[in-house]
Amino acid sequence: ARRSHGLLVQLYSLLSRRSWGMGDLGDLRELADWAGRALGAGFVQVNPLHAAVPGAPSDPSPYRPSSRRFPDPVHLRIEDVPEYAYVADPERARKLGERAARLRGAVLDDDALIDRDAVWELKRDALDLLHEVPLGPGRRAAYCDYLAAQGTALEDHATWCALAEIHGPDWHLWPEGLRDPRSAATERARTELMDRVDFHSRLTWLTDTQLTAAQHTAREAGMPVGIVHDLAVGVHPRGADSWAQQEYFARGMSVGAPPDAFNALGQDWGLPPWRPDRLADSGYAPFRDLLRGLFRYAGALRVDHVMGLFRLWWVPEGHPPTQGTYVHYDAEAMLAVLVLEATRAGAVVIGEDLGTVEPGVREALRERGVLGTSVLWFERDWAGDGRPLPPDRWRADCLATATTHDLPSTAARLTGEHVELRDRLGLLTRRLEVERAEAAADTAEWLEVLARLGLLDGTGGDTGTPAEEAEIQGVHRFLLRTPARMVGIWLPDAVGDRRPQNLPGTWDQYPNWRLPVADAGGRPVTLEDLAASPRLHALIDVVRERDVGREG
Repeated sequence: ARRSHGLLVQLYSLLSRRSWGMGDLGDLRELADWAGRALGAGFVQVNPLHAAVPGAPSDPSPYRPSSRRFPDPVHLRIEDVPEYAYVADPERARKLGERAARLRGAVLDDDALIDRDAVWELKRDALDLLHEVPLGPGRRAAYCDYLAAQGTALEDHATWCALAEIHGPDWHLWPEGLRDPRSAATERARTELMDRVDFHSRLTWLTDTQLTAAQHTAREAGMPVGIVHDLAVGVHPRGADSWAQQEYFARGMSVGAPPDAFNALGQDWGLPPWRPDRLADSGYAPFRDLLRGLFRYAGALRVDHVMGLFRLWWVPEGHPPTQGTYVHYDAEAMLAVLVLEATRAGAVVIGEDLGTVEPGVREALRERGVLGTSVLWFERDWAGDGRPLPPDRWRADCLATATTHDLPSTAARLTGEHVELRDRLGLLTRRLEVERAEAAADTAEWLEVLARLGLLDGTGGDTGTPAEEAEIQGVHRFLLRTPARMVGIWLPDAVGDRRPQNLPGTWDQYPNWRLPVADAGGRPVTLEDLAASPRLHALIDVVRERDVGREG
């Protein structure tokens, strides 16, 4: 298969001069169109766009969704909804536009964090206004088709959303009768709240249509893959999926990670696990339906923590993660469902298999055509001398990148800024000098490899390219020397962003999931700025130079 290069970005972090305070599906469509046509990109990978648990303050992490089955309407580009042109109160629409401009300006010009709750409040007001506009006959027919195709799953999801507006986002605290989606009380409430249930169903449909439009645009722009969506490992214990599918979730259990060299206490992610016995009894129906929903608009799917298809670390409620245990799933069946649904959709599957992986997992994935994930800084000869792995020894069946949303940006790593940040936040477990020296040695070792391979030649020095920018180009030249089928550029790396999107292990100390893409000086960069960025184009030229005509 032909190798493709593409961009990786957290969608909320990429604002344009049109989006309402966070990146949206209009921005994604524009990004895909531009990247496909102007950059020769084969794909754009985004964070999970699953529905979040509503109510302020919402959890901004895209990895703790209310539902993985349905997308989040906070990502809608309101002006792209056809009915918006016909709202009965144009004055109200104008005021909403002014509020949107203020939200956008706060992030882009006044250094404010992305405020998902404020964006959702604003968009909900706009969508309430929009909901009063009747659908035309063709749109009505398309909506009815969608309702019929999604069936009970969508009805449950929309009912949960309507009930949450009244009783709050934690269904465990609802009146007893409403805690069961199949009870008479819930049925009565569904009828009483018919208009709100329809409102939330329509929002889901509108989001689905914009997601489909983004993928269609990506393919039209010449991308062989298009949009790579991300499947989170689990759902929020208080959200819509855990209410609608109670029989499939293990009560009183949470998914986490056992103690390891990096984390002596282990981890508790606060996500309820699926029961392997109930999944098997149903013929894996919830997993199949979930995948089918995502493959409606995904050219590829990244499966977060793909080891979770094999086994998960279950932690009993009220106990530390050290007292958890591994529970195994029927990986053969789970992978069969995953690969079958991907094949039906003509889509690629990428497994996130970083870190400790039990024996046989990578082989099982490779045999089924599931790509892995390889991040430059972790690719060392662990079985041998521990030195950086030469490019020709990398695996071909992978998406190769320099970094991810959970790791320091390449500029931060090259300058040591990632150590300084952890020091400022009081997160270092060893002396600053020790951490600094270790990070510097790691970086120096990689730069030495790049220099030895001649990947830093012709950059810096005479060309006037700053050293750090030249080194980032060298890192990507290295990735292109590997046989990897897909090479991903972390979009913030293309403009020298120093800040990570997420700093694992932090809660209040750092603004996880709330930072816009920024340049080396910390100034937010819009989609329009990116298109005009000489630094981004210089990096893409490096990638395309190695990439043109290359057969993988």
